[in-house]
Amino acid sequence: MRDRRLRYSGIGAAALLFTLALSATLGQRASQAPLPAWMNKSLSPDQRADLVLAEMTLDEKITLVHGTGGFAQSGSRSNGGAGVIEGIPRLGLPDLQLADSAVGVRAAAERGRYSTLLPSALGEAATWNPKMAWAYGDVIGRELRDQQYNVSLGGGVNITREPRNGRNFEYLGEDPILAGSMLAQFLKGLQSNNVIGDVKHYAFNDQETGRNIGNVRIGTRAGRETDLLAFEIAVTEGQPGMVMCSYNKLNGDWACENSYLLTDVLKKAWGFKGFVLSDWGGTHSTVKAALAGLDNEEPGSRFFGPALKKAVEDGEAPLSRLDDMVHRILRTEFAAGIVDDPPKGRVVDPFRGADTAQEIAEEGIVLLKNANGRLPLAANRIRSIAIVGSHADTSLLSGGGSAQVDPPGGGASRFGGPPVWFPTSPLKRIQAKAPNAKVVYNDGADRASAASLAKSSDVAIVFANQPESEGRDSPTLALPENQDGLIEAVAAANPQTIVILETGGPVSMPWIGKVGAVVESWYPGIRGALAIANILFGDVNPSGKLPVSFARSDADLPHPRIAGMNMAGGAGRGRGPEPFDIDYSEGLKVGYKWFDAEHKDPLFAFGYGLSYTTFQYRDLKADAASVTFTLRNTGKRAGAEVAQVYAELPPEAQEPPRRLVGWQKVPLKPGEAKTVTIAIQPKYLSTFDEQKNDWVMLPGEYRFFVGGSSRSTPLTATFKP
Repeated sequence: MRDRRLRYSGIGAAALLFTLALSATLGQRASQAPLPAWMNKSLSPDQRADLVLAEMTLDEKITLVHGTGGFAQSGSRSNGGAGVIEGIPRLGLPDLQLADSAVGVRAAAERGRYSTLLPSALGEAATWNPKMAWAYGDVIGRELRDQQYNVSLGGGVNITREPRNGRNFEYLGEDPILAGSMLAQFLKGLQSNNVIGDVKHYAFNDQETGRNIGNVRIGTRAGRETDLLAFEIAVTEGQPGMVMCSYNKLNGDWACENSYLLTDVLKKAWGFKGFVLSDWGGTHSTVKAALAGLDNEEPGSRFFGPALKKAVEDGEAPLSRLDDMVHRILRTEFAAGIVDDPPKGRVVDPFRGADTAQEIAEEGIVLLKNANGRLPLAANRIRSIAIVGSHADTSLLSGGGSAQVDPPGGGASRFGGPPVWFPTSPLKRIQAKAPNAKVVYNDGADRASAASLAKSSDVAIVFANQPESEGRDSPTLALPENQDGLIEAVAAANPQTIVILETGGPVSMPWIGKVGAVVESWYPGIRGALAIANILFGDVNPSGKLPVSFARSDADLPHPRIAGMNMAGGAGRGRGPEPFDIDYSEGLKVGYKWFDAEHKDPLFAFGYGLSYTTFQYRDLKADAASVTFTLRNTGKRAGAEVAQVYAELPPEAQEPPRRLVGWQKVPLKPGEAKTVTIAIQPKYLSTFDEQKNDWVMLPGEYRFFVGGSSRSTPLTATFKP
């Protein structure tokens, strides 16, 4: 019991004060009169919100539309997370305790707690498995409640327009349908724990360089069919309680005071009923922001505190707009269940979270190359293994910034600090898989020494890394610190070298023709070492597929240089000297659509990933509503194939050659065949008509392509709607 008390000693006063105040208030009322009408659970969230709103003073309304300090600032009631929106005990309204939680609950160790580090969100997307997305959200939602938080600040869905973006590891890849659909399932899993979910960063915050001063320029149609489509799917299918607006401008207006984004699209076109909060420090005005659709300023009250109260009193901002802001927040609280079932706090179960993290990592690891069946390794035939580079003797890399999860025991870096390595040892896991082999580690600092070890070993495995973090972009796709040179030196000594990549996104591979196998592990989380070892030795058959295209070099990207990267101060935290435009002139051509439209061959295509077995596609039948085909496992191992459906629209649509419209992950035993039917949503075959301000499916001939990646589609069929 002593350890548990110590673990939660920091949660404290705020939660206790609220609990006592609420108990006293409601207990007194219970002895004198019935509970207030808004505590009637049979009423809808909107009805309950209206009833509370009618009882609130102007000052109480203002209290709900801004944060009170961030990161446990002195004088606030913060639980130690990213901030707090103080509740109103007399009305039974709890504090909203907000926590960064993109890949796990941030800053837990600072408060004497534990949180599971899940694989990167990009690794989650690489599973192409909605069940894994739901499980990912469930872990985070459960551990937030365990730590007495009721609001998640995860839920990133900015698509990979810029492959060097420092936050790509927090997001879900380059395709809006894949990204939006996976995030919708994440939200359902998270919010099943009575925690308010979030979708961010709305919108077009696709690079960190100059994020506070950059002005994204893009047309309406291109925006709705790409970045905004990912948000639309996440919002309409996932039903989050919140949407967080981003730092950048869009076509001249800040995202957090952009009426097109916040009102015209989000609230009107998509019917979003929750509330919009700003990214931290992303609010720039009072009246303009409020009228544009911003509902809550974070983390303080510079614009939505006394200044908003005065604007309402002076008639500059209508009281009806303030009431709408408050109603949205109240409605979200009731819909999420945090009023009726507040988190009570308990010790996090680290084993349950780690089991899920391992399962997601194993499904998301992508086998990129496997020349001559180099993998899986046969432990009984191996006498010696060389492990080279990237701290693989003790740990694996994690992503930085507000998504940084503390390692067990603490030791996480501050924002913008050096990379954090999680204690999950590939060396030990590989030793356990091959107990009769001599397994030796070399840090790779001396290439000659590493090459000598590789030459004398049966198996050489090089671990290579690409640190990524909020606040800075990678200047190039190349691995940092000349790790390419290390890989080439080891591969020259042992041509069957295996490369394990720990990266936040795509990287170039000038050595690809010189190695035997390549495994993309992303940032694989707290059980990453075991997941990698299980893949290497065949205990798990890889089934991950790329959610992003891998370019051969920066020159093959739509923008060979990141916009603003050469400004004074570099990427930094985006506080460059002069504003600049980020011109998305490629428009609709994002990721694989760019490579297809420009007739460029990627290094590895979107949707690509190898298995230790083989699959055969046959007998395609298709119409506008669905495709049906037979999928057979033609190999000797059980495995799972991500069957993907792409569509080519009529020429009049003026679209890139093909777009993803559906997929299904299909497990198959050796020799087993299944009939697979994949439903196709009409919107995914449509284009956005700017004149009609709506989605339109054009007449003409459509063509479906079915296969294992965007560049491997053996089945085709045509139809006319």
